[in-house]
Amino acid sequence: MKYVGIIGAGTMGIGIAQVAATNGCKVLVYDANPKQAETATLGLEKTLIKLVDKQKISADKMTEILANISIATELKDFKECELIIEAIIENKEIKTKVFTELENHVLESCIIGSNTSSISITSLGAELKNPERFIGIHFFNPAPIMPLVEVIPSLLTEKSLADKIYHLMKEWGKTPVIAKDIPGFIVNRIARPYYGEALRIVEENIATPEQVDDAMKTYGNFKMGPFELMDLIGIDVNFSVTTTVYKDYFYDPKYKPSLLQQRMSEAKLHGRKTGKGFYDYSEGAEKPVPQKDEVLYDDIFHRILSMLINEAVEAKRLGIASDEDLDLAMQKGVNYPKGLLQWGKEIGYDLVTEVLENLYDEYQEDRYRQSPLLRRM
Repeated sequence: MKYVGIIGAGTMGIGIAQVAATNGCKVLVYDANPKQAETATLGLEKTLIKLVDKQKISADKMTEILANISIATELKDFKECELIIEAIIENKEIKTKVFTELENHVLESCIIGSNTSSISITSLGAELKNPERFIGIHFFNPAPIMPLVEVIPSLLTEKSLADKIYHLMKEWGKTPVIAKDIPGFIVNRIARPYYGEALRIVEENIATPEQVDDAMKTYGNFKMGPFELMDLIGIDVNFSVTTTVYKDYFYDPKYKPSLLQQRMSEAKLHGRKTGKGFYDYSEGAEKPVPQKDEVLYDDIFHRILSMLINEAVEAKRLGIASDEDLDLAMQKGVNYPKGLLQWGKEIGYDLVTEVLENLYDEYQEDRYRQSPLLRRM
């Protein structure tokens, strides 16, 4: 595929455009706000200049990438595109409106993809005249750096399309995995306890955010603790994804959002992008030093890890993806040090069961129920 369209010139959209252009595609970028498209391409040029300065790419390659990207002013400019990827706001109604208009202008053979992280691919595709050509193509931020791409066919997607996109992503140098169209797909479903259980620990005054982060980094070798990661992602974004997954699973208590996170989102304490979240990022601010406690750290680590492993086992039971892809997705999509199924084998599934049983005994909440498969692992 040599002609690619990108709808949305935000960080994700221009990042996907960079990936496609780097791999020799002619890319058209459209944004409802023309100034945003211009700003994004100027920002990309600055990014590429830095890569040249660091000798990550050549000056000739930078020139080639920029020459491959053009700005579209209307959706009908996409009439020759073979593939179009939407990367706009996480709002089903807005996305649907764009897709239904887009269908009036593109080739019958054009593949339409969505980079949504949480909205049902089936529900989006069902609104199209030709839902067979619609598929989820979920990149992770920043798209040029993060290797994982979740490929999500809907119930209506033509059977061979997932494999076609899978191989295209391979050609683009990505690590694709094919996932079922379930809320959160692979990563955003399995990763929910990393944030949710950490928030609960802090809400109950069991530990501070810096203690939870320190425990997960020192005991689990995670690159970032859950609170550091929420600040990086954006507390509002993380809360929105959690809320969507919770709602789409018919309010399953396993995915119940945090009141603390809601209040911080309401206060616009969104993390790095606003200068303050769980940590203060203003100039001169010092990060709090955690009070280390080995017993507490061990409890925190095993509590959060057990919840994660249980979620991965449940995803395996439901056939959301292959065992290999489930582990690969968590390593390549959110930089987990190990795949969770592999980790379960290493620490012993019996230990995971024991931790969850103790949590259930303490809280008497369905949040801590075990996957039916866990006891047989």
